[in-house]
Amino acid sequence: MEATRLSSTKPVQALKPKKTVSFEEDPMTKVSDALPLPLYLTNAVFFTLFFSVVYFLLSSWREKIRTSTPLHVVTSSEIVAILAFFASFIYLMVFFGVDFVQSLVFRPSPDVWISDDEEENEVLLCKEDARKVPCGQAFDCSLPPLPAQAPIVSAQKVFDEKAVTVLTEEDEEIIKSVVAGTIPSYSLESKLGDCKRAAAIRREALQRLTGKSLAGLPLEGLDYESILGQCCEMPIGYVQIPVGIAGPLLLNGREFSVPMATTEGCLVASTNRGCKAIHLSGGATSVLLKDGMTRAPVVRFGTAKRAADLKLYLEEPNNFETLSVVFNRSSRFGRLQGIKCAIAGKNLYMRFTCSTGDAMGMNMVSKGVQNVLDFLQTDFSDMDVLGISGNFCSDKKPAAVNWIEGRGKSVVCEAIIKGDVVRKVLKTSVESLVELNMLKNLTGSAMAGVLGGFNAHASNIVSAVYIATGQDPAQNVESSHCITMMEAVNDGKDLHVSVTMPSIEVGTVGGGTQLASQSACLNLLGVKGASKEAPGTNSRTLATIVAGAVLAGELSLMSALAAGQIVKSHMKYNRSNKDVPKASS
Repeated sequence: MEATRLSSTKPVQALKPKKTVSFEEDPMTKVSDALPLPLYLTNAVFFTLFFSVVYFLLSSWREKIRTSTPLHVVTSSEIVAILAFFASFIYLMVFFGVDFVQSLVFRPSPDVWISDDEEENEVLLCKEDARKVPCGQAFDCSLPPLPAQAPIVSAQKVFDEKAVTVLTEEDEEIIKSVVAGTIPSYSLESKLGDCKRAAAIRREALQRLTGKSLAGLPLEGLDYESILGQCCEMPIGYVQIPVGIAGPLLLNGREFSVPMATTEGCLVASTNRGCKAIHLSGGATSVLLKDGMTRAPVVRFGTAKRAADLKLYLEEPNNFETLSVVFNRSSRFGRLQGIKCAIAGKNLYMRFTCSTGDAMGMNMVSKGVQNVLDFLQTDFSDMDVLGISGNFCSDKKPAAVNWIEGRGKSVVCEAIIKGDVVRKVLKTSVESLVELNMLKNLTGSAMAGVLGGFNAHASNIVSAVYIATGQDPAQNVESSHCITMMEAVNDGKDLHVSVTMPSIEVGTVGGGTQLASQSACLNLLGVKGASKEAPGTNSRTLATIVAGAVLAGELSLMSALAAGQIVKSHMKYNRSNKDVPKASS
């Protein structure tokens, strides 16, 4: 297959590159090609000769000046030295000067170097990257160099009405090397210095390796440099998830338009109806009960007594100040709040809790915990640290410790829904909602033996808001711990509804929050980035919004169930009448 021809698997968004000029089309014999010895040996000989004769001549002339001998009187050895000087000088000028001029005039691009060793005949792509993003910084010289090819003297991107990713001859050679396994796919960003180009090459190589088309997976439109080193490795595109708006949600006297990224029909519409019911009833009130991220390392001792000794030491109030100073060195926002321990035989689990400002804070608390572990090694040298996380935290798993003690932000949100709103907007009655909540969310969940799942569908709303705002979707597991309560008030005329969520884990800085789309959704809520006035305010506000949105979602779904509308609604909004295209093989 020719270098410029693409494989039978049609690449996504690839156009024919602009006409290029290469050394193959305009060959020029290099002066160094005429040398009988390898270039590096020839260079070493002439470098040594040049500086040796210069030193010899300068020493001889110095001696003549000291003895008043005329400089034009030369010996046979000086004649040989002068001839050697001119010979070596001419060599250096010809072979280095001409090659240097050639490299300036005919070089293919600023980031392509042509090796002088014709036996190797390989190209290293090592672009100097002055951008703030880390793309191209971690060049791994132990990896195999990129394959030999005709250097391209042209721009590698073409712009027209639509954004286009161009596969040049150079890209084609790299794709072949990735397919052949001579270039690791993960090294493309560091070698090329262009994250988007690396994604396009990796994508095409994957299509050829698998024989499967990625035609439906977008490549254009994402800043690949922004995800390098913090969001995703070895990208080949991105998945499109629609973002809908529920609201306005009237919460604590403020209105919020809540972004929800989801592919489940009815979810946004249902949450929106709940927001409407809350708004017409005067709004909801949300209270932050606790704010502290946790990390729980596990350590082992030779005996259970030694594990108990450390437990007592950590829980001694007089030692807390010292431990706080050690922990707080890790960050200007991370502040140790408490340590709770649990023993299993000779193993000790230490659950550290700390404030984390506007960050979700997992990395922050982990650094602080590491500081404390290093400090404890002084007095407990027999302590064997088995892991920085021993699952007593507990992260991304349903756990009673989170349900009882809380993790991240603990929030309770409530509203009193007027009886008229329940009938006219929610299409049900207060009595029906109270009874259904007791039998479904409380009794039914207890019958199922759930842990923190005393609700209708809190995880639906949490996941949608998390994806839209750049949170970690996996933390939906513990963040969706929720108990929904409903009670008739005001002589049975109105409905009091509340959600209690002890472990909402959110942040407004770091991770996916810095991506353009997610950052826009945070900006819509007024919580983008870190709060300059009061660190932590934005993330706490986001947690209350999540709880408020869950309240709206619970209220609407429970009403639909009580009114027998759930099946009809899903048939209308959650089923497509369009023909689903068959997946490309």
